[in-house]
Amino acid sequence: MLRIHFSVEDLARTRMSATLGPVAESVFALHQFGRGAATPFQIWRRRVRGLLGAAALEELSGRNRPHLDDLLWLLERHPDADDRRADREAATVFEFCRTAITPYWDRVRGHLESVRDALGRVAITNGVEGLLGALHPKLQWDSPVLTVPYPTDRDVHLRGRGLLLSPSLFLSGRTCVFLDAERTSGSPALVFSVPTDSAVTVELWGDEESHDHALEALVGHTRAAALQALTDSCTTGELSQRLGISAAGASKHAAVLRKAGLVMTARNRNTVLHSLTELGVALLQSRGPVMPAPRQPELI
Repeated sequence: MLRIHFSVEDLARTRMSATLGPVAESVFALHQFGRGAATPFQIWRRRVRGLLGAAALEELSGRNRPHLDDLLWLLERHPDADDRRADREAATVFEFCRTAITPYWDRVRGHLESVRDALGRVAITNGVEGLLGALHPKLQWDSPVLTVPYPTDRDVHLRGRGLLLSPSLFLSGRTCVFLDAERTSGSPALVFSVPTDSAVTVELWGDEESHDHALEALVGHTRAAALQALTDSCTTGELSQRLGISAAGASKHAAVLRKAGLVMTARNRNTVLHSLTELGVALLQSRGPVMPAPRQPELI
C-alpha cells in the first residue's frame, strides 16, 4: 500500500496533465500487449501484431518481455538518464512507440484530454480534495493522506512539492504508478488508469459495430435534457431533481450516456458525481438548446 501525505502547500501545488507523453503510454502499452485475456485493446493488439516482425513479436509476447516496473526509470529524472537511453530496454520501448502508439497518438491524447477536462470540472465543483477522492475507485482520500493500492508498502511525504496527476489509457488493469521525480518536471507524479469500454474502443480503434450499438442507446428527449443538466456536474440525486424523474431513472440515463462516452462518473465513497466529457460538451453545443424534460415520475 502507498500512502501519500499532503500538506496545505502540497494541495495548493497539485496539478494535472492530460498525459506524460507517448513514451509513457508506450511503457504501459507494452504491459497491455502481453496480456492474452479479452480486453478493450484486442483490436489495437491485433493491428500492432500485424505490423511487428516475427522477432519483435517473440520478444514482446514471450516470458522475457520487459516488465512494467523495470521500465519506469524511463519516465523518471535520473542523473545518468542520457547514458541509460542506449539500453536495450529503452530501444525496445522507442521502437514499440513508433509502431503501436504514434499512429494513434492524436486520438489517445484527445481521449486523455477529455478525461482531464472532466476531472477539472470535478475540481472546480468540489476542490482539490474532491478531485483526489474521485481519481479512481480504488484510491481512498482521508485527509491529509491519499491511500493507493501498490505492490510495496511505503509512506511518501510530498513536503511542499505538490503532486502531478496524470491519467493513462494503457495502464488499464493496474490502478496507479507512482514516480518520485517525473522526467520533465522533476515533481512527484501519480499516473492513474482510466476506465475503458466499448465507447472508448469506438473512439480509438474505429470499431463501427460497437459504435452503432453505443449510439443506438442514445435516443430520447430525457437523455438530451440530461446532457444539458450535466453542464454543471452533479450527483445522481441532484440529476433526478433537475429532470424531475426518479433516482433510479436518473441512474439509468447516466449509465447510457456514460456508455456512449458522453458522461464521466467519478465515485467518492458512497457518492457518485456525473460530469460531461469533452465529447458530451461538443454534442450538446451542436444540438442547440434542449427543452427540459417533463417533471413527472418515470418508470424504468
